[in-house]
Amino acid sequence: MSDDAYKTPQHIAIIMDGNGRWAEARGLPRIAGHRAGIEAVRRALEAAVDLGVPYLTLYGFSSENWRRPEKEVSDLMGLLRVYLQGEIAHLHKEGVRLRVIGERERFEPDLIRLIEESEKLTSGNTRINLTIALSYGGRQELVRAVRVLAGKLDPGQPLAAQITEERVAEALYTAGMPDPDLVIRTSGEKRLSNFLLWQSAYAEFVFPGVLWPEFGKEDLARAIAEFNRRERRYGTRAG
Repeated sequence: MSDDAYKTPQHIAIIMDGNGRWAEARGLPRIAGHRAGIEAVRRALEAAVDLGVPYLTLYGFSSENWRRPEKEVSDLMGLLRVYLQGEIAHLHKEGVRLRVIGERERFEPDLIRLIEESEKLTSGNTRINLTIALSYGGRQELVRAVRVLAGKLDPGQPLAAQITEERVAEALYTAGMPDPDLVIRTSGEKRLSNFLLWQSAYAEFVFPGVLWPEFGKEDLARAIAEFNRRERRYGTRAG
């Protein structure tokens, strides 16, 4: 492939999988894997900036993760607090715009406040857009979008004609963002797990075997190289 043909994905979304297995393989508690996962977040963000990726979305905590043991959920919330308190000034300095998508109302009030303050502080930054999906589920997002859209319909006009792809997209958490070109799931698992179901309709998927705490710039570069080997057809022709 020539240099002219090489394209950097505008939006990369990553399902960060394998923290628990990484810890178990080392005889460590699961929280140690999640701590190592935060280091991988830092590496992935730095790599995305270096490689010229404008949008990076990370699946941090799913709607289903609330069903995990109470101690693990509590530990994860503690790590999230530490990350926001300790990283937001650095993210702002580096020109990172942070957004959080998901059912944030399920978090404790102090955590909601931290999220809102972090988003406000970085709202004007343009170097890279970092979105973290927390308490997020793709199906739940679609149900919410339909409810939002239903509240905006004009009862004096035919309702069905008012429901379009564009209006649904505008009601999603990701409104205003490009859909992901590339979705990566670490650890070798090959499923979406309720992540960006609408937005990933035409994304390319890459499933590296590396566990998330081991993920680094070379892994991201390899995924982008694989993306460039794909012929993206968008359903326009068969074969």
